[in-house]
Amino acid sequence: MKPEPQINRRREEFPTLATGIHLLSHSLGPVPRAARESMRAYYEAWEHHTSEDAWASSWWEMSMRVGDRIAQVLGGVPGSVQTQPNASIALASVASCFDFKESDRNKIVTSALDFPSMEYIWDAQSRLGANVEIVHSDDGITVRLEDILEAIDDSTCLVALSHVSFRSSCRVDAKAIVERAHKCGAMVLLDVYQSAGAVELQATDWEVDFLIGGTIKWLCGGPASGYLYVRPDLQKDLTPRLTGWVAHDEPFSFASAPMRYADSVRRFAQGTPSIPALYSVLPGLQIIEEVGVPTIQAESQRRTEWMIEFALEHGWKVNSPANVEDRGASVMIYVEDGPETVKRLAERKVFVDCRPGVGLRISPHFFNTDEEVREAMGILGELMKEKTPK
Repeated sequence: MKPEPQINRRREEFPTLATGIHLLSHSLGPVPRAARESMRAYYEAWEHHTSEDAWASSWWEMSMRVGDRIAQVLGGVPGSVQTQPNASIALASVASCFDFKESDRNKIVTSALDFPSMEYIWDAQSRLGANVEIVHSDDGITVRLEDILEAIDDSTCLVALSHVSFRSSCRVDAKAIVERAHKCGAMVLLDVYQSAGAVELQATDWEVDFLIGGTIKWLCGGPASGYLYVRPDLQKDLTPRLTGWVAHDEPFSFASAPMRYADSVRRFAQGTPSIPALYSVLPGLQIIEEVGVPTIQAESQRRTEWMIEFALEHGWKVNSPANVEDRGASVMIYVEDGPETVKRLAERKVFVDCRPGVGLRISPHFFNTDEEVREAMGILGELMKEKTPK
């Protein structure tokens, strides 16, 4: 492994790192110590609501403030992100902007490596007239860029893909896809759940139309909040049918229908926001901002490159792209019995998970040390040897 740079890994900010080697950031990041104080602040604001109106003093603007901080991580500008209950609702909100039966442009391009929620939602849209084309994967690890670009044509209204696949860590070429889609008059939505916070994103430079994701993974925010990025110059052109009172231009007028949408990204809101969820994501966002995504990505690339080399030297099958530019921040290593291997690693205080047909998912984050990564791979090597017939 290339020499370990001297960076502040903030290990003292994550109490659970003392319990073992945490390599699960693709699934659930460790809780920041400051999350306890942040949640206490929520409780105190609620407790004193009658003497100081919490909604007026801070809660009503909180979605916007958190959204702007997430926008910074995404490479977007203030006013481009609306917090959401979760990524599924974010995707459904975008889907509700289209009327598939009333247009010849009704094609949705997705991929075989997308998270199941995306597939379920687009399958439901097919009952409303959407023509869903799933770009196949020959090996279950990658989707060829040429196949994605070929699928985009003049009948396409939206290209909706995982930026980094949960199955294999395969990363698509966002800029090339956006260029092709816009040339054909289509929009692009990228699910950045597995890349935001670990991979440098360039929402503005890519001119991408939508990004969706959540805070549970690389953003160290827990299972609290989803988000939806909408390209600023596109916001006023869309009217999502999945809506609610917060999306109204004057929500406190409590006006009857028809809806009069807010003249901002807030038009993609629904009902009352989950205020405790927003409090819980603040400490993780603060740490990610301070460490910096460029630093995090460099560390990820250095570690995952070594992990793949280590695995191949030991004759293991790697189910992630070898090229660093085609890969996210995780490495998938095939094992015969994923759940059993996960259990045995946990007994040795190495925490990973697995997925069917893929094997182990292993994800070092900036807070891990090189020593931990080497130790974890060494322990996996010992378990692999035990399984090898003599």
